[in-house]
Amino acid sequence: MIRKAVIPAAGLGTRFLPATKSIPKEMLPIIDKPIIQYVVEEAVASGINDIIIITGRGKRAIEDYFDTSPELENNLLSENKKDLLKEVKDISSLADIHYIRQKEPSGLGDAVLRAEKHIGDEPFAVLLGDDIIKGDTLCLKQLIDAYQKYENSSAVIAVQEVEDVSKYGIIKGSEINKSVYRVEDIIEKPSLKEAPSNIGTVGRYIFTPEIFSYIKETPLGKGREIQLTDAIRMLIKKGKRNIYAYKFKGKRYDAGDKLGYIKAIIDFALERDDLKDDVKDYLRLKYIAKVK
Repeated sequence: MIRKAVIPAAGLGTRFLPATKSIPKEMLPIIDKPIIQYVVEEAVASGINDIIIITGRGKRAIEDYFDTSPELENNLLSENKKDLLKEVKDISSLADIHYIRQKEPSGLGDAVLRAEKHIGDEPFAVLLGDDIIKGDTLCLKQLIDAYQKYENSSAVIAVQEVEDVSKYGIIKGSEINKSVYRVEDIIEKPSLKEAPSNIGTVGRYIFTPEIFSYIKETPLGKGREIQLTDAIRMLIKKGKRNIYAYKFKGKRYDAGDKLGYIKAIIDFALERDDLKDDVKDYLRLKYIAKVK
């Protein structure tokens, strides 16, 4: 059973500067809910009850958001705004959330390693704090089901077909079942010529604690950071158990990218009863007629 999850959220968010000079990118709102809340809710709905968020300098807003807010709650109570009050209280009781600081931005591998003592000897999930994935079945739940099916695995990685291989960790593998690959190699952000496929990793993983020892052995990679992909590659080469990649069913929004963020806002607005008609009318009248 997977009970614990790690959410790395210590990155500098340079793609959203200057906004992220004072606001963590994970706290940027998709209409009225920050990106990271969608990620936490996916973990909780997949059966996770213990979450470790890896933060860094300037990320205190994340901790405050998932904490109680007595002054705000008292104000909402006094104004009889019961629905909003419930919504605010529910945020602080989603799960047991712990915070570990990554003192300097040393890469995703190092961020995951910060959680080693808290994880102990249990398998655990990793969810990137700026990836939102929607589907009829939660992406993380799909991975957990695959991990339980393939008990001889040391990792299960979410993947999808990608257009620009230079932005992803790209796998080489053999398809052993529908949507399931046995991973033979993985390359971090290869050129088109170097890429072994167009199957790229996205922000959801299941690991056993074995990954920690390989992160510790991983030298600095691209960007002079400890790349999680490089540690996974070492695990593939030296580990005793298989690593699987699962082509999940659902739609992913890279909300850490400007275009992905805009797409998420538009699509989520079009699904809301209080916004969809007005948004459709606005897009139709102002833009669609002008697009050729």
